[in-house]
Amino acid sequence: MKYLILCAGLLLAACAPMPPTGPMGPVAEPIRLEFPAMRSFAAQSPGTRLRPNSEIIRDFSDLTFRLESGRALPFFTRFETPVSVRVNGNAPQHMVNDLEGLLARLRNEAGISIASTQAGDANIVVELVSPSQLRRIAPGAACFVVPRVRSWSELRRERNSAVIDWTTLRTRERAAIFMPDSATPQEMRDCLHEELAQALGPLNDLYRLPDSVFNDDNMHGVLTDFDMLILRVTYAPELRSGMTQAEVMALLPRILARLHPAGERAGGQEVRPTTRDWIDAVETALGGNASNTIRRQEAARAVAIGQARGWTGARAGFAQYAFGRLQISNDPGLALGAFNAAANAYRNDPNMRIHAAHVDVQLAAFALIARDADRVLALTGPAITIARQHENAALLSLLMMFRAEALDLQGRTDEAMALRLDSLGWGLYGFGSREEVVARLNEIASLPRLPS
Repeated sequence: MKYLILCAGLLLAACAPMPPTGPMGPVAEPIRLEFPAMRSFAAQSPGTRLRPNSEIIRDFSDLTFRLESGRALPFFTRFETPVSVRVNGNAPQHMVNDLEGLLARLRNEAGISIASTQAGDANIVVELVSPSQLRRIAPGAACFVVPRVRSWSELRRERNSAVIDWTTLRTRERAAIFMPDSATPQEMRDCLHEELAQALGPLNDLYRLPDSVFNDDNMHGVLTDFDMLILRVTYAPELRSGMTQAEVMALLPRILARLHPAGERAGGQEVRPTTRDWIDAVETALGGNASNTIRRQEAARAVAIGQARGWTGARAGFAQYAFGRLQISNDPGLALGAFNAAANAYRNDPNMRIHAAHVDVQLAAFALIARDADRVLALTGPAITIARQHENAALLSLLMMFRAEALDLQGRTDEAMALRLDSLGWGLYGFGSREEVVARLNEIASLPRLPS
């Protein structure tokens, strides 16, 4: 299930108003630009580096035999026939294109027999509903998948029954994915990637994973090499629906040795499970129901819990990142310190380069306020490459906008305008409308005029 957290990777505001320091200075003149067509990606793997098979076996077990709530799944389940996918009702063309690109990747990279169909008996349906409808069923969820139903009306009839309880399955035959009809193109694509992957395979999310969409930190928006390997293992011929965890685990070493021989190397880190107190603190910090004060306190508690247990990597970085986002309008000094700590946690692992890029856009904002053009350019250059590789158009567009402002500060106005124009098409995909893109352009253009 994909959660609405921190506007994942969008500009600065941790669900709090801009600016990050003091009162706003003189507002920049509105930027008026001719918009190009919306840009989109070619649906390719972001190319994360796969870890040792010993780690992947542990991750597969935790992803496959537990739900996000912590409930155990008694049996291994998957689709045992070729999978058909149908979109209920009208869908925007960009979503249809992204779905076809995703299905092609699943066939080519995960080896799953899957294709789109117009037939009413499709195995998996995708349906767009209004945000208000979505909130009534799953408050706080951006999108979700349920088993055994084929429409929203069917879900409403069965919402309180065991029909949609994943723990009652012995095999998978039908599932439905629901997402808001008002979502941006990138949000729709991200929902398709995570929820379709969960309809096919793992139903859990793990905060410790640095290289997967199966992580509620939402740093990865599209399926990674790790995710495709997990799905390829799920559909390995040695496995079948109805197996117990012990039966599956006995076969995993041989399956992974065949599918990922490079992972048969020594090594692999022992990673302690993510405890419920840390998850509860993070979820309260990210949620919209608590006051800002409580959310900041819970983010600080998550940082403290992780530090006390010696956690590093994805969880340590994310707790600091969340804390920093929540401190922007409250205490900019604390926010900057948290972002630097998050950057330090992320930069040691090549699988967390996209995480570091999310932090870099925050650090670039502080550098731009300080009118440190060199620092902004140093941060945004590598981050733009990473955002493009990981197909995050919203992040890519923001980084381009920051870089354009830094170029303007150096008097390189032609380069700045060319880059700003290039950011617009990506912004349309990431933010959904011209008005949203222009709002971000004007926010960023105002930052050098703030008191540093």
